[in-house]
Amino acid sequence: MTATELEKWLKTDESRRAGQHKDGGESVGHESGRRIVTMLRTKKAELSEKDEQHMRKVVGYVHRHLAQRPSGDVENTTWRYSLMNWGHDPCK
Repeated sequence: MTATELEKWLKTDESRRAGQHKDGGESVGHESGRRIVTMLRTKKAELSEKDEQHMRKVVGYVHRHLAQRPSGDVENTTWRYSLMNWGHDPCK
């Protein structure tokens, strides 16, 4: 997803409801999505080692969850919404 697409998605109710929530607060994926937006808008040369580590975490999350794809239409599933919070839309 582009930074603009992800930023728009993160403002939706579906995005806020998806994923594991810490003590009833923001989900891990939603927080990650906000960080991804910032990184996508940052020049590559200005990204830190911590940014690189976070993107490795993102790639690992997306890879694991794609392997758990449910059967049938996934367009309106929490599985898809969770992946979208991490910057990947499996329907694209």
